[in-house]
Amino acid sequence: MSPRSKSYDRPKNLKKAGRDLYVYLKPYILPLVIALLFGIASALLAIFVPGLVGAMSNLISEAVEGQAAIDMAQMAAMGIVALGLIVLSAVLSLFTTLIFNRMTLRMSRRLRDDLERKINLVPLSYYSQNAYGDVLSRFTNDVNLIVDSVNNSLSPIVTGVFQFVGCVVMMFVTEWRMAITAVVASLIGIVLTFVIMGRSQKYFVAKQEALGDLNGYIEEMYGGHDVVKVSGADQQVKEEFKAYNRREMKANFLAQVLSGLMPVINTFVGNFSYVAVCVVGAIGVSQGWLTFGVISSFILFARLFTSPLSSISQGLAQMQSCLAASERVFSFLAEGELPNEEGKTAQIPVIKGEVDFEHVRFAYDDEPDKIVISDFSCHVKPGQKVAIVGPTGAGKTTLVNLLMRFYELRGGSIKIDGVDTSTMKRESVHDLFGMVLQDTWLFEGTVRENLVFNKTGVSDDDIMKAARACGIDSFIASLPHGLDTVLDDNTSISAGQKQLFTIARAMIQNNPMLILDEATSNVDTRTEILIQVAMDQLTSGRTSFVIAHRLSTIKNADLILVISHGDIVEQGNHAELLAKNGFYANLYNSQFDENAGDGSIDSIIKEKNLAKAS
Repeated sequence: MSPRSKSYDRPKNLKKAGRDLYVYLKPYILPLVIALLFGIASALLAIFVPGLVGAMSNLISEAVEGQAAIDMAQMAAMGIVALGLIVLSAVLSLFTTLIFNRMTLRMSRRLRDDLERKINLVPLSYYSQNAYGDVLSRFTNDVNLIVDSVNNSLSPIVTGVFQFVGCVVMMFVTEWRMAITAVVASLIGIVLTFVIMGRSQKYFVAKQEALGDLNGYIEEMYGGHDVVKVSGADQQVKEEFKAYNRREMKANFLAQVLSGLMPVINTFVGNFSYVAVCVVGAIGVSQGWLTFGVISSFILFARLFTSPLSSISQGLAQMQSCLAASERVFSFLAEGELPNEEGKTAQIPVIKGEVDFEHVRFAYDDEPDKIVISDFSCHVKPGQKVAIVGPTGAGKTTLVNLLMRFYELRGGSIKIDGVDTSTMKRESVHDLFGMVLQDTWLFEGTVRENLVFNKTGVSDDDIMKAARACGIDSFIASLPHGLDTVLDDNTSISAGQKQLFTIARAMIQNNPMLILDEATSNVDTRTEILIQVAMDQLTSGRTSFVIAHRLSTIKNADLILVISHGDIVEQGNHAELLAKNGFYANLYNSQFDENAGDGSIDSIIKEKNLAKAS
């Protein structure tokens, strides 16, 4: 998708994002309330200090003017009380911070747990419409932003409001004219803060979405970095990356500039309040309606009065980012889930491997009118090796996905040993199959952990038996620690060896049925022969479905299904289909033509179409 194909100026439902965040915070409401009460108490205790300082200043002022001697006992008492208030306020503020840290860490863990659970419940169609990197960004950037914002902004906002209101009350109680001076001087900051808040929200939303798109693009392009290099698309990828990066920078810049204005405005307002208080205070003292102690109190009040304004404005700026991130996270959590299957109890006691496709009909949810498979019927006997051939887009992979119940049928049924798979739990269906795909997957862990993935009780002898069958036993033996060698980015392992690892893993899993997506596509000719022998051992006695991209690999299949536009156009074994002299025979004979390319079905069809066009 082009980085300019989306619009980020559209309005977002931030009220809903706020409600969702509140609902998520409800389990933590008790510690949250306790922490906020501690924070409010800390803020309120602090506003009594200026009054004590003012009283102490009056005692000193009177002594300087010769009206009376300084009452040291009274000064000490007021000093101790002021110090006690400061210490108690600091202790309560510390408790607030500790409680918030503990609460937000628990919230972070729960949020990621819920996201991980959701990932396994969202239909596969969601991932076909959204970049993996964008989903990953919700796990990392958005969750971190939510947690940091709640931790660093919620308490300052609430306690700042109470401190602000408390200061206003105390100032009017102390001296109403000075209070009006301080309040009026601060109004400019309050007005500007809310004006900026109203205009900057869309940029915080755009920043999070642009960051998610940037992460998605990076994940996609660098995941296929070798393809980019081979295709000579370096310059194109660089230009597209720059476009994504520029948009993220622009959105981030506008959000940061607007939020960065708030501290500047608050600093100006704070300094302006000091000046206003001092000027008006000087006039009051000269006219005799104000004492030096009141000026001292209001200088401290001015600091306490403007400080929460700064905290509130910065907290609100953070909460804008928090709500933008919340909207992305909670929109994912609100995505439709696969139907609950607790009530499905159907099981297959003893697996034979008989499979029946009966008038299967399917269309993807995002294109319900575009029928991918219109009327597919087929009977597979136990232990048969079934090859599925056809051009790209014919429905080969879709058929396998339906067999695994990754997608739900629009009509018809798929039965295994007479049991309709729709009456079984998805996990029960998945347990019936082992899969070897074109895309190899090895994770950072030992050789043993990679081979026995998610299976327990496997001995080293069983592991090495599978390794020998796939021809990787010598490679494992050459590693520094054998089966205990950790596979990571520094381990030299070829694409063919990775494919052999996935085949050995399927052997160890020992599922009763198999799905193979041209498992030999990434290996050389000699290794392909070795794998074919291993595949024959692996598929022996098991019903297996092979998605074939090259006809030369399926001549020994028991049943070949030739699919075109979602329907079976021919079926039979290799000899029977050649004898029919139809679609399959035409494809098979064409692969020996000098223009047949790499011998794959798609390249054969491409050459035939070019020949017709010429």
